[in-house]
Amino acid sequence: MNLFPPFDPDAGRSHRRRLIFRNKKVPVRFLIPNFFTLLGLCAGLSSIRMAIEHRYDLAIGLIVLAAFLDGVDGRVARLLKGTSRFGAELDSLADFVNFGVAPAVMIFTWGLGDLKSLGWIVVLIFAICSSLRLARFNAALDEERPQWQTAYFVGVPAPAAAIIVLLPLYLDQLGMTSIRPLWPLILFYTLTIALLMVSSIPTFSGKLTGERVARDFVLPIFVVSVLGVILLVTYPFKTLTVLSVGYLAHIPYSFYRFGLREKKEQALAEGAAEGDEDDGADSAYDTVIDTDMNTAEGGHEDSVEDKG
Repeated sequence: MNLFPPFDPDAGRSHRRRLIFRNKKVPVRFLIPNFFTLLGLCAGLSSIRMAIEHRYDLAIGLIVLAAFLDGVDGRVARLLKGTSRFGAELDSLADFVNFGVAPAVMIFTWGLGDLKSLGWIVVLIFAICSSLRLARFNAALDEERPQWQTAYFVGVPAPAAAIIVLLPLYLDQLGMTSIRPLWPLILFYTLTIALLMVSSIPTFSGKLTGERVARDFVLPIFVVSVLGVILLVTYPFKTLTVLSVGYLAHIPYSFYRFGLREKKEQALAEGAAEGDEDDGADSAYDTVIDTDMNTAEGGHEDSVEDKG
C-alpha cells in the first residue's frame, strides 16, 4: 500500500488521453505549470499575512506577483502541451485564495475593520462573488462560442478585480490619508467591483490580440513592456492607480465594441439566411419549370405518335 496516491493529472478523462501515463511516469511538462500555480498561491497566502501585519506595501506587491504568475502558468501549460484537469482545478483554488480571499482580508484590515460586521459582510460578498466568477468560468469552458467572442471575458476576471478593488489602498499609499474616512464610498466601490465579476458585461481579454504580432510592432512592444515593468518597480502605487483607473474606463468602451460586433454578426447571419432562402426559392422555381417543360415535351410526343 502506497503512503501517497500516485499522481494522475488527468484522472477521469478518456482512455486515449490516459495512455500518456501508461508507464506510471508523468512527463515533466505536466509539472512545470503547476509550480507556477503553487508559487502564485504562496504569494497570495503571504499577502494575507502581510495584510494582518499592516504591511500593505508588501501585501499589494505580492498580489501583483500572484496575478503575474496566474497569467504565466496557463500560457506555459499551453506552450508545453501540459494542460491537465489537475492543473485546472489547482489553478481555480489558487485564484480564489489569491484574488478572492487575500484582497478581502486586505481591505478589511485596512479600512473596513472599524465598521465591524458591516465591513466584514462587504468583503465577504467580494470573496463569494470571486468564487462564483471562477465557478462560472470553469463551467463555461465546454460551451461553444463564436471565435470573435473569445476576445472578451464575461464580466471582470478575478485577477483584474483583485487589482482594481485595491484602488483606495493605492491612494492611501500615495499620501491621500483622507480616503479612509470615506468608508461609505469604499463600501460602494467594493460592492461594485464584486458585482462586476459576476455580471455579464463583456470585457476585453486580449486573447485574439496576442495570437499574432506584426514584425513592425515587435520592438515597440518590447520597449513598452520593459517601460511598464520599470514604472511598476519605481513608482508602484502611481502605476497601479493609473492602470486601475484605465481598466475601469475601458469597461464601457468594451461593452460598446461588443454590442457593435454583435449587431454586425447578427446582420451577417440574417443576410446569409436570406441568401439561403432565395437559393431555395430559385431551386424550387427551377424544379417547377423543369417539370412543366418535361410535361409539355411528353404531351408533344404523344400528339405526334397519335398523328402517326
